[in-house]
Amino acid sequence: MLQRMKKMVKEKDICVLATVSGTRPHCSLMTYVTDEDCREIYMVSLRDTKKFRNLAQNPAVSLLIDTREEDAGTRRSQTKALTVNGIFQGVERGKQEWVRSRILERHPHLKGLIGQEGAEIFSVRIESMQLLEGATDSYFERMDESSEDEKNFSRKKEGRNP
Repeated sequence: MLQRMKKMVKEKDICVLATVSGTRPHCSLMTYVTDEDCREIYMVSLRDTKKFRNLAQNPAVSLLIDTREEDAGTRRSQTKALTVNGIFQGVERGKQEWVRSRILERHPHLKGLIGQEGAEIFSVRIESMQLLEGATDSYFERMDESSEDEKNFSRKKEGRNP
């Protein structure tokens, strides 16, 4: 199941980023890229935005990645929705150019944004993922911080969305 989740994250490149300020949620449509082993998701934003202020106040985030576009119409019952929970963090200086190149390779339309003063590249370190397939099948994976191996994800299949 973990491989299917990672494949979905890598194949897609648009998500909804949910942040919180106090008790108020805020959602932003974002483009992204991942690292090679799909443990971090990278994005870019201007620092002078509500989303970035929220991230600075509360680094816990949730991302929604889904297949609603390709599963429209008669395939609606097959739509997959992947919720990724993680922690906002900065990108190390030595890694920023590599991430910047990956973002621009996948999203050349972001050249103007990424070049602006005040633009910040950041990452979401994945803590857990939950895949909902259709309306009833739910699969949960929790990241184990102690190792890079996939075996260190805890696996759980649930009959319905918790």
